[in-house]
Amino acid sequence: MPGLVVAPVGRDAAVYATKHWHYSRSMPAGRAVRFGVWESDRFVGVVVYARGATPVLGAPYGLAQTECVELARVALREHAAPVSQIVAATLRELKRTNPGLRLVVSFADPNEGHRGGIYQAGNWVYTGAMVHKDYFVVRGKTMHPRSVGSAGWRQSLPWLRAHVDPRARTVSRPGKHRYVMPLDRAMRRRVGKLARPYPRAVEASEVTRPGSTWEGRVRSPATAQP
Repeated sequence: MPGLVVAPVGRDAAVYATKHWHYSRSMPAGRAVRFGVWESDRFVGVVVYARGATPVLGAPYGLAQTECVELARVALREHAAPVSQIVAATLRELKRTNPGLRLVVSFADPNEGHRGGIYQAGNWVYTGAMVHKDYFVVRGKTMHPRSVGSAGWRQSLPWLRAHVDPRARTVSRPGKHRYVMPLDRAMRRRVGKLARPYPRAVEASEVTRPGSTWEGRVRSPATAQP
């Protein structure tokens, strides 16, 4: 699309975009590669690649940590280009500037209503959903077990009820959908063996609609994914 530009961007701009246009309101921890997105010289957001929450992100694919990266944030305000086109442009730049990378992994969280429609539009390989996980509900807030530990609490329902919230409980939540994008032919052949049918796709007209968000639905720019 005429006027679309992606280029490296500073951390301050990435923090601003994620705080204003991403549902998490946060940047991923650790080192990251950040691409700013402009349309006709107007800054519309960022796409951020990071090492991911686990040091073994690439292990299931026979890759070292330095060969695999996670698409961690797509934080966009209202924009004209389809998100799949924006992500594809950043993937080209990522591959060009990081020749050692062989695979990009990303996740779509069904708990946020996401199935990965844009990944499907971009021809990513779907490798299935992660296992269900039990989360804690503490003081009315659903928390990942890691978040409970980070708060200085034990990951134990009896302990939480005794020391934090007598109404604390656990809830089982569906695992995230996992998609991968190989960056070379050999890796595409390797992950192609892991491919599974896509989850139910959104309508194509929703995926490519100008101004659409990561899941192809017209929502507030602050909810852009993932």
